[in-house]
Amino acid sequence: MTDTPDLSGRIALVTGASRGIGYFVAKSLAAAGAHVIAVARTVGGLEELDDEIKAAGGSATLVPLDLADMPGIDRLGGAIHERWGKLDILVANAAILGTISPIGHVEAKTFEKVMTINVNATWRMIRSVDPLLRLSDAGRAVIMSSGAAHSARAFWGPYAASKAAVEALARSWADETRNMALRVNVFDPGRTRTAMRALAAPGEDPMTLPHPSEVAPKMLPLLSPSFNETGLIYSVPNGRLLHYRMPE
Repeated sequence: MTDTPDLSGRIALVTGASRGIGYFVAKSLAAAGAHVIAVARTVGGLEELDDEIKAAGGSATLVPLDLADMPGIDRLGGAIHERWGKLDILVANAAILGTISPIGHVEAKTFEKVMTINVNATWRMIRSVDPLLRLSDAGRAVIMSSGAAHSARAFWGPYAASKAAVEALARSWADETRNMALRVNVFDPGRTRTAMRALAAPGEDPMTLPHPSEVAPKMLPLLSPSFNETGLIYSVPNGRLLHYRMPE
């Protein structure tokens, strides 16, 4: 899955677009011809992204938004409908790590913030743009996950639980829309040289990890109108789609 699809004329929404994998997914989408709606809290990062996209001949709309602002997510869906009348691509990438510690030592406010940004905001975004994706001739959604959702390693409880939750949301959404043009899949980037990974593993040599610019383009085939699988997980470490669907 390395071919770059032609996304000319398609409207793509990327959350967490001001840095890391989201930043380079947004750049890759714009380079493939999509108009990118870039959502993040950090205005400086969004402006840098916009400069790079424009310098390469692409186009973007910047949306400074804290995803803890649930009514703001609702308004975003309305604004997209008013301006474009549809959405072709959703990349729900934004997430926070929380703390790496024993479950019993996690502060309630930390756990709640992880769930708010990683789970509640993802659900709210899905709810906001689902009608818009259904208006596309080939709506495509990718929900970012992590191997932590399956390994459930010691001290990773809140983050692992949040990623398991969004995977379940994605797979349920995929099943609901199986007979429509919309396709919903999950993307596990594996260990990547990001700020979040540096917080999680401060003793790790970042130069041993792939850069986000190497990982992000691997998502693009899942966002192509010609990609017809749904309810699956694309694992970068495994280099393939994983069929995690439960038996009927």
